[in-house]
Amino acid sequence: MRVAVIPARGGSKRVPRKNVRVFAGKPMIAWAIKAAADSGVFDHILVSTDDVEIRDVAVAAGAEAPFLRPAELSDDHTGTRKVIQHAIHEAERAFGPVDAACCIYATAAFVEPDDLRHGLERLTADGRQFAFSATAYAYPIQRALRRAANGGVEMCQPEHRLTRTQDLEEVFHDAGQFYWGKRDAFLSDEPMFGLQAAPVMIPNWRVHDIDNEDDWKRAEMMFSALGKGAAG
Repeated sequence: MRVAVIPARGGSKRVPRKNVRVFAGKPMIAWAIKAAADSGVFDHILVSTDDVEIRDVAVAAGAEAPFLRPAELSDDHTGTRKVIQHAIHEAERAFGPVDAACCIYATAAFVEPDDLRHGLERLTADGRQFAFSATAYAYPIQRALRRAANGGVEMCQPEHRLTRTQDLEEVFHDAGQFYWGKRDAFLSDEPMFGLQAAPVMIPNWRVHDIDNEDDWKRAEMMFSALGKGAAG
């Protein structure tokens, strides 16, 4: 059995109630639920929340909520890994053995069903323990600058001062949208980002962290520019 787990606690502070705030015509969490449903690869789409309103909105959007997350897993310091482990155990109590799970963040409005399908392919065909959304840095990090002790600037990697951009190694980072993992990998202490993980590359114009009001407005404008939205 494969399950999607969408963590969505009620205590968001920088953008209050952002998991259920209307984004492009729907509650934010509904976009992640829709992508999971449209991917066709999950037996169950679960929301892990401590909040009754979020639970009800998620269920109305097509998710399942057979449990409420306990308070000790809903504070500002609890890592996502523990939340997923709890959800896997609860899913197995409710539905039976889990083979693989995919954590999809509730604010991942830009995630596409094909991304989730591709992640599952990387997880299974490549024999990996994890597969996660990733995106390339918009500018070569080998050319990064930092402040020098005298108030000026210096290169972090001065050996690349004259290296042509096309000769620099491409590097990328976690896109913060979804994380596939095999059951035992999620339940272990194996690191998410290691030799047993496969990146699923996402174009950086589809990667948006939403941590404040400016982020929200920018993401909503891009969503609209891509022809998405409740009427799209």
